[in-house]
Amino acid sequence: MSTQKGLNLTLKIWRQKNNKTKGQFETHKISDVSTDSSFLEMLDMLNEQLINEGKESIAFDHDCREGICGMCSLYINGRPHGPDTGITTCQLHMRMFKDGETIHIEPWRSAAFPVIKDLVVDRSSFDRVMAAGGFISINTSGHTTDANSILVPKEDADKAMDAAACIGCGACVATCKNGSAMLFVGAKVSQYALLPQGRVEAKRRVLNMVKAMDEEGFGNCSNTGACEVECPKGITLEVIARLNREFAVANIEKE
Repeated sequence: MSTQKGLNLTLKIWRQKNNKTKGQFETHKISDVSTDSSFLEMLDMLNEQLINEGKESIAFDHDCREGICGMCSLYINGRPHGPDTGITTCQLHMRMFKDGETIHIEPWRSAAFPVIKDLVVDRSSFDRVMAAGGFISINTSGHTTDANSILVPKEDADKAMDAAACIGCGACVATCKNGSAMLFVGAKVSQYALLPQGRVEAKRRVLNMVKAMDEEGFGNCSNTGACEVECPKGITLEVIARLNREFAVANIEKE
């Protein structure tokens, strides 16, 4: 039978009523946190503690808690999703922390991701970039085209699936010193550009998505590579290179 002692932690958590008000760090103590619990379960424990004390709970975003949706995004001790690699915040376990440690917890910091409340930010800018061109148009009137009617080389299919693994969490933006969304947009452009079905609208797609990205206020890419390091799904800088090529070709053919 395990007799392992739970963690006693000091949490410095960002509290902000809305994006119109000034925020600040608030300090909370929490004890007997199981090392087997997830980071979000630890925040659940803290909120239960606050409610029992008659205080307002801390707002944080989450949904699937399985590393699929990306909504749980938090900046923990200076790193998106915390001190582990290849995981989202909901997959971060408390065994990554030490007893007596102080943990700083913040929302994403980007002009394009305004704070809604506390640790929750508005990432609808990503949705608008996607809506600008992240789709393909197929005429299905009368019948549906068989999926196997267009052969796709395995290497291209694999690369497209790798790019499509992006969950739009925004870690790339949060970790970039310029707040660039190039890794996200590059992934979304790549997942279509690599497939024949996506080539029909390729030029219009990349021009529209880059324009939308700029209009949303995301910064420019300076190739420091921090986005690749912190991406929980392992999206590489290759998608940014492909985005630049697609954009250059579209601009040349437009002239």
